[in-house]
Amino acid sequence: MSAEFIDSLAVMLLALGMTTAIGGMYFLFSALGNEKRIEGLLMPAVGVGLFDFMSGFVMSFTWPLPSSYNMLFGDPLLMAGLLLMISAIAYYKHYDISSVSILLFFLGIYVIIEAVGIVNYHLESGDNLLAAMGLYIVDGIAAILSPIMYIDQKKGKIAYMIEAAILIIGTLIALFIGYTAIYGHLLDFIKYFP
Repeated sequence: MSAEFIDSLAVMLLALGMTTAIGGMYFLFSALGNEKRIEGLLMPAVGVGLFDFMSGFVMSFTWPLPSSYNMLFGDPLLMAGLLLMISAIAYYKHYDISSVSILLFFLGIYVIIEAVGIVNYHLESGDNLLAAMGLYIVDGIAAILSPIMYIDQKKGKIAYMIEAAILIIGTLIALFIGYTAIYGHLLDFIKYFP
């Protein structure tokens, strides 16, 4: 009896899009001073963060595909999920979550280094290169800029809005890649398992 291969990359990209969407909404609602909307993000943040953490963990340690996608995608997704859960729980407990932005800053540097690696080691090519570079660069920049959380929301309203816009762009890129991935993966599945 042989084990079937399951490619969860498309749903992980969907979850990454949800993660950056939650981050974008947090910065937008913070800029608008809408505490009630921020509180509404907490439960989805824990759920999506848990999925990111678990799927990133599994990918980091067991990914069977060639190349370095366990490090390239699994590792940052694992950390993003962990930080999203920590942020949501800390916010719920009324702790200051701005210190999480320092950890996101470090993750952003990691992701930018991965973007350089994508190019230098030819990990993506053709149409996939543009989308992958867009995803890694935009999300890396968003993470590097996240310490704007140390600025008071009223004084830093414009900075919060810019961060929200960057995260929404990252969301759109992740969703585009995820949706095209599921479409292509379905075709691959049909070819191998008619």
